[in-house]
Amino acid sequence: MPGRGTAEPGTVGTVLPNGDLSILLGTLAAGEEGHRRRALERASRAAMFWPVEAAEHVEAGGDLTDLASVGPWVAARITELLEAEPVVPEPDELRRDFLTLAQARRALAEHPGWADGLRGDLQMHTTYSDGALDVADMVEAASAYSYAFVAITDHSKSLKIAHGMDEERLARQGEEIAVLNDGSAAGGTRALRGIEMDVFEDGSGDMDPDALARLDIVLGAFHTDLRVTEDRTDRYVAALANPTVHVLAHPRTRKCGRRLGLRADWPRVFAEATLLDKAVEIDASPDRQDLNVELLKLARDEGTQISIGTDAHHPVELGFIEFGLAAAAIAEIPRERILNYGTVEEVLEWTASLRDRAPG
Repeated sequence: MPGRGTAEPGTVGTVLPNGDLSILLGTLAAGEEGHRRRALERASRAAMFWPVEAAEHVEAGGDLTDLASVGPWVAARITELLEAEPVVPEPDELRRDFLTLAQARRALAEHPGWADGLRGDLQMHTTYSDGALDVADMVEAASAYSYAFVAITDHSKSLKIAHGMDEERLARQGEEIAVLNDGSAAGGTRALRGIEMDVFEDGSGDMDPDALARLDIVLGAFHTDLRVTEDRTDRYVAALANPTVHVLAHPRTRKCGRRLGLRADWPRVFAEATLLDKAVEIDASPDRQDLNVELLKLARDEGTQISIGTDAHHPVELGFIEFGLAAAAIAEIPRERILNYGTVEEVLEWTASLRDRAPG
């Protein structure tokens, strides 16, 4: 999912950053066949996740074959690219403005202490929908990050492809989480009862509000009609007005190389979220990075609260938090406006206050 290395704060100023290498390797792949084409395509994808800039790695005396998906033949192609300093084509709109792992880590290095005090991850999935682990194992995996809390946010019933939960299964999961929290009361990671609920065109959700009232946090998300090109500002305003929704999850709904996402009057959307004291999410999944840095700057200017979630479906994906933290750092979001830096009591007080303000 190529993204360009630009002069944005927190990005890398090397001659040919990994995002540009990803684009160029993909271009080279189009001119090859068979195993060579597949090797270049794998390297193009892997370049987004190399932990260091390839150019800097070489300058420091490293071997390109140290990097994932780089064998001797691909290393030779990369060396040619680094030496030639070619003109890099603009990425198509579907692949624009995605951070590489090297960029994300550089951004965090340029903001010392930014990750200090991070207390939680506010979106992850379990076997109650389409996750790989059950609730206990997912929380245990997240505890390796020394989190005080995590939100378990499995999908709701309309998303059948993801085995979304109905109200009965949601209640059963809640009982399981309560037992788990009782066992970790002495200082373990607390699991918040949550859900990623489908929100429809008119702003309504697909779950009984009474069932949602027993949760700690509700993420509202769009999962239908995601490729329309007309302005969808009214859809966002309606979703934010839903009294059961606390956080608007992966708001733009983009997917790298697959879906551009919805269009809206974003300053108006963020102003509405601020007015209603709702939060918008940075979905830190590398294929989403939604909200991206450009939109986060608009949210910052409107004073909107931010929630960061890895959207992890497998323990390894919990590490995606770096992408979310880096985007927030580059966009200069004040830490006091990021829910993940608050205490669990502060998060719960906030969601409770939204419920108290909800009409009748």
